[in-house]
Amino acid sequence: MTPVKHIVFDIGQVLIHYEPDAAFRELIPDAAERKWFFDNICTHEWNIEQDRGRKWVDAEALLIADFPDQEDHIRSFRKNWHMMITHSIDGSVTILRQLIADGHDVTMLTNFASDTLREAWERFPFLTESRGVTVSGDIGLIKPDKAIYDHHVAAFELEPAATLFIDDSAKNVAGAKQAGWQSVQFTGPEALKADLNNLGIRV
Repeated sequence: MTPVKHIVFDIGQVLIHYEPDAAFRELIPDAAERKWFFDNICTHEWNIEQDRGRKWVDAEALLIADFPDQEDHIRSFRKNWHMMITHSIDGSVTILRQLIADGHDVTMLTNFASDTLREAWERFPFLTESRGVTVSGDIGLIKPDKAIYDHHVAAFELEPAATLFIDDSAKNVAGAKQAGWQSVQFTGPEALKADLNNLGIRV
């Protein structure tokens, strides 16, 4: 196995706890109405799509065109974005920071769109720590797509076989493997430590 020279973390759901319902408990007090809003308008699929390459204003415009009577609530989704995020320093972040402290080249990927990432940087300073941060949304590619891995290989002058890709999605792990990267699925801090140890990386 090729020695690992660069580690790419893409475990945004673990690094940042995202709870869109939180901000809307006051905006839409009725639980059934609130559930309908997220089931039919600001759906998980819509949110993921705009996070990975579409600007908030464009996403809003599409929803407002379909649901003009919900315009205020749709616009509130972005306006109150900061209320939906809580800082979650868990075992995965501890491992990431320890790897950086030990001198490993570590890149942190996030799934935030470029405009909301600016806000995230202000709220979560660890996202700007050394060794580089890049954003899927900034390059207009939606995962899992071999092009996203090829982009990072070029951007960071990586050797795919010498790059370890860590993700909490089996689908993305499979995509990275297809692109020639070494790849492991994050299922918890202890499992990740074991995977890193097996690759000769001590944490």
